[in-house]
Amino acid sequence: MLSYLQDLTLRLAAGASRLDPAVRRRHADWLAAQQRDDGGFAGREGDSDPYYTAFALRALWILDALTPPVGQAAAGFLRSRLHRREGIVDLISLIFAAAICELSVGAVVIDDDDTGWVDNVAMLLQSLRTSDGGYAKSPEGRAGSTYQTFLSVLCLELMQRQPVDPDKVLSFLHSQAHPEGGYLEIRAAKRAGVNPTAAAVGTFKTLAALDQIDSEATIDFLAEMQSDEGGLTANTRIPFADLLSSCTGMITLTDLNAADAVDAAAVRRYAESMQSPGGGFTGFSLDQIADVEYTFYGLATLALTVDA
Repeated sequence: MLSYLQDLTLRLAAGASRLDPAVRRRHADWLAAQQRDDGGFAGREGDSDPYYTAFALRALWILDALTPPVGQAAAGFLRSRLHRREGIVDLISLIFAAAICELSVGAVVIDDDDTGWVDNVAMLLQSLRTSDGGYAKSPEGRAGSTYQTFLSVLCLELMQRQPVDPDKVLSFLHSQAHPEGGYLEIRAAKRAGVNPTAAAVGTFKTLAALDQIDSEATIDFLAEMQSDEGGLTANTRIPFADLLSSCTGMITLTDLNAADAVDAAAVRRYAESMQSPGGGFTGFSLDQIADVEYTFYGLATLALTVDA
């Protein structure tokens, strides 16, 4: 059975294959040009890191533009980070990026000699478990985060591990459901958000428990987040759409077989409007600088709405 990441990537690649070849080429060239001399990718400032490297590799992969030279160089960068002290998000991103390198170009980042490293990562993730059944953002956290729980479960799946007591993870997700639809990021939050809702649904799917979701309430919540711009907003208090919410919202609606709950053609037009002339995507209407993370979101959104 395919992992969540593999399944999603194959679906996005299938959609992206039907995009205009000139659009694919422009963004692929832009992404490849963002690779640093060390093989990694960076954000808008600072050095290469696993987080942005993972997004760049995923974007290139769905464009069928992750060439062996790019993939091998990225794998070298990732190997150089294996024994550094990474933050939780970078550590999980490293696992994601390593899986992409191996699946796409056969470049091994984590080999059989790194079993102890994998065990240590699994132990670190377990240290993030909280009494509510979720995963916190740091070992000091007292309450679970829906997004961190999603990342942790995906990371364990890529390492061919299961979370300890997955039923408690599911119970945590149920506790994050908002009465009016959608899911909370943390229990103290006052309103549901598109991104934690996507994270919750993605976790349910990874744990083969999509049938436990109140699909109607979730779909209605996401449909209400579509703005006049065409994209989705992060929550009811945010007045403008963004590519992250548009992307994760469409992934979730597709997982729930409800992509027609929103005006998908309007979502596509919104994503197209976020393209920079020289390649790459910006994140929202007032944003001026393209980066590799939003470029992945933009391409994924176009892939999901290509037939709209």
